[in-house]
Amino acid sequence: MSLRAYVYLGWAMMVPVVLQGAPSATLVAKDITPVIQNYCTDCHDAESKKGGLDLTALKFQLDDPKAFATWVKVHDAVRDGEMPPPKKDQPSAKDKGAFMKAIAESLTAQDKAKEAAVGRSVWRRLNRYEYENSLRDLLGAPWLQVKEMLPEDGESHRFNKVGEALDVSHVQMARYLQAADYALHEVLLAQAMRQPTTTNRYYAREQSSMTGKMKFSEFNRSPERATFALLGYKAQADVYAGTAPVTVGKSNPAVREQEAMGVVASAYEPLEIKFNKFTAPVAGNYKLRISAYTFWAGPLSEKRWWTPDRTNTFVGRRSEPVEVYAETPPRLLRKLGGFDAQITPNTYEIDAWLLKGETVRPDPVRLFRSRPPAYHNPLATKEGQPGVAYRWLEVVGPIYDDKLTKTQKLLFGNLPVKYEGKGKVSVESKNPKADAERLLRSFMAQAYRRPVEEVDVQRFLKVIHHALDSGSKFVDAMVAGYSGVLCSPGFVTLEEKPGKLDDYAIASRLSYYLWNSAPDTELRSLAAQGKLHDREVLKAQTDRLLRSPKSRQFVDSFLDYWLDLRKAGATSPDATLYPDYYLDDALVENAVEESQLFFAELLKQDLPARNIVKSDFVMVNERLAQHYGLRPVKGINLRRVTLPKDSVRGGLMTQASVLKVTANGTTTSPVLRGAWIMERIIGRPPPPPPASVPAIEPDTRGAVTIRQQLEKHRALPTCAGCHTKIDPAGFALENFDVLGGWREQYRGLGEKETQVPGYGKNGQPFTFHLAQPVDASGELPGGGLFKDIQELKTLLLKNERQIARNLASQMVVYSTGAAVRFGDRPEVEEILDRASAGDYGVRSLVHAIVQSDLFLNK
Repeated sequence: MSLRAYVYLGWAMMVPVVLQGAPSATLVAKDITPVIQNYCTDCHDAESKKGGLDLTALKFQLDDPKAFATWVKVHDAVRDGEMPPPKKDQPSAKDKGAFMKAIAESLTAQDKAKEAAVGRSVWRRLNRYEYENSLRDLLGAPWLQVKEMLPEDGESHRFNKVGEALDVSHVQMARYLQAADYALHEVLLAQAMRQPTTTNRYYAREQSSMTGKMKFSEFNRSPERATFALLGYKAQADVYAGTAPVTVGKSNPAVREQEAMGVVASAYEPLEIKFNKFTAPVAGNYKLRISAYTFWAGPLSEKRWWTPDRTNTFVGRRSEPVEVYAETPPRLLRKLGGFDAQITPNTYEIDAWLLKGETVRPDPVRLFRSRPPAYHNPLATKEGQPGVAYRWLEVVGPIYDDKLTKTQKLLFGNLPVKYEGKGKVSVESKNPKADAERLLRSFMAQAYRRPVEEVDVQRFLKVIHHALDSGSKFVDAMVAGYSGVLCSPGFVTLEEKPGKLDDYAIASRLSYYLWNSAPDTELRSLAAQGKLHDREVLKAQTDRLLRSPKSRQFVDSFLDYWLDLRKAGATSPDATLYPDYYLDDALVENAVEESQLFFAELLKQDLPARNIVKSDFVMVNERLAQHYGLRPVKGINLRRVTLPKDSVRGGLMTQASVLKVTANGTTTSPVLRGAWIMERIIGRPPPPPPASVPAIEPDTRGAVTIRQQLEKHRALPTCAGCHTKIDPAGFALENFDVLGGWREQYRGLGEKETQVPGYGKNGQPFTFHLAQPVDASGELPGGGLFKDIQELKTLLLKNERQIARNLASQMVVYSTGAAVRFGDRPEVEEILDRASAGDYGVRSLVHAIVQSDLFLNK
């Protein structure tokens, strides 16, 4: 039997039996029939059927998911005063209460019956982020990159952690096997190719990617796209002319130390400099030190002052932010860190995990990125323009800790591991089958998050024995067995049984909530001792996990799906309408990091959930502060900055990342942004639009505003009901453009005489003009006029509990892998009650969720 067959057999044995839900609860007809007949059927009978709802045909058959969902909508519409409409006759308070109680009790009974039979959540596999993190932690290899080898995960209720959306197919299993095999071989190679830790310096003058751009050619005669040969701050014209060597090399160490290569443009085609003489010999931890400084390039001439003179350079006038990336050719980049290059030469250090073959690429991100035909550096003045110079890169590594030793013992104990060349590794065993069983049992005890059953051991031991009997090498046979383990239900799934979770399941649920990875040794030990049902122990472990740097994996993963931050790079600002943002990748990266650090601050300081709507601080660096129109902030690092009292910023809604993912790069839409606020911030998602209604085409000329277009849209009866709820909040955000910049007027494309003066980051002149004024006023459903975003925030915060309720509900879905059902609502209210004393602090909400029955039961 093949390895794949053994893996499939393991999965087949684990497929749960789906039980039928409890019989539909009996509806007390006297409590709801009069209300429906007297107040509902004028609009919701077979003839009228407003909103597609016919209550005369709707059965109270709650084991039918569609009927159940419809009755929930009916309940909520009556609760919120939407049904009957305010202008229609209303039932008495007593009749309304009896109506809602009868529906609520029946819906809750149905949910509880299903929960008792199969639990709230369904059996699920790890998503690809969780799988990658789990492999990294198990194998002691933080550098492993496997998630892109796996198919995209399905989503349900906004997250990639809900079992209904995480299918398991033959394709999925084949990819998991491939990823597991790859990970094991990469770790084995890192062990077998272990090299001594060395310190090597790579001088800029010896990097062909830098010196190759120094001389002009038929393909480039633009000094902006060339490199500068500098000795300190002084340009070396003789090096350009070829009358002096590119570098003095070892013959003159003092001069060599002063030699540098400079640029006045950001790293972008065709000027993509890197320290190409260095490539990581093995995957692992490295310390990178870069010697850099800023300089100033004088103008080529009085008439062409925006073009730099490569022979006329001076001391720099300010610091420059530099981002550092690992690069796998061609142009596959991973951000490693950054620093602010100062005027005086200095050395900057970054601790990084590199993959085998990666090199290092610095990028002075504030500088412009020239695009043809002709370009004009927007940072240039009549006195010149800024630049950054690099002297050398020093690499210390690979640096080893005890992780690699532990991993070798995990895989092969004390057996010798040797590198045979050409990516091949051998392991010597004098008693292969005995060693195989011993090593497999040890490996499975670490890989599985619960006690290993003998049937599991025997399943994969057969795989190894079969491989050995077929003539496979010991190392290949073991990797086959280990790959099977890493694709089996015991590793790939969260194994939970209906009812109260056992300690092992609690350990896994807590760890995949707050670390997005497997439980560590301490959590597993507490689970083995049966201590995680102790509330104080669970609270202490929750705090421990939140204090760990790994909690950033929770923050990033949660925001990637709750706020859709993973889509921040999905669209690019339009090069014509928004040339000031076009190619500014660093601004987008900073914007995403702002949201991550903002939520991490709420979590760390236990700040009230109301900060999601309105806060008195932001997390910004120099670029973001400039983008937001705040007082100047120096440097590349984001930090907490207090806002002036009249600031429009503060909270999530006015962060650049959120405003970007709710726009398309060309225009903004109050519909999209309004729906986003309703769903992500308020927790009242609107229904999807009818398929027959066409989307609104934006007017890029700027002649008609989106408000004017939507007024016509709302005149359609099929659209009015939803748009009166969706659009108002979206209008409040119309003062923010496609990347969150403040605006009083829309942009449009017009005649030359009306164009705004200036140049984009790409060096091209602005061709847009300022068009119609923005009207950010509106009225929320049920009343509540506002004239701008500040007044909208004030209105939303009249119900702080609803903001906290939505955040808690989002985290319940994320942490338990199940939607908040109707029957869960009372328990959500208990979570809010526990956190209310601290104004619904975000950390307090996390604790309350972990201590809740929703979290501690399947």
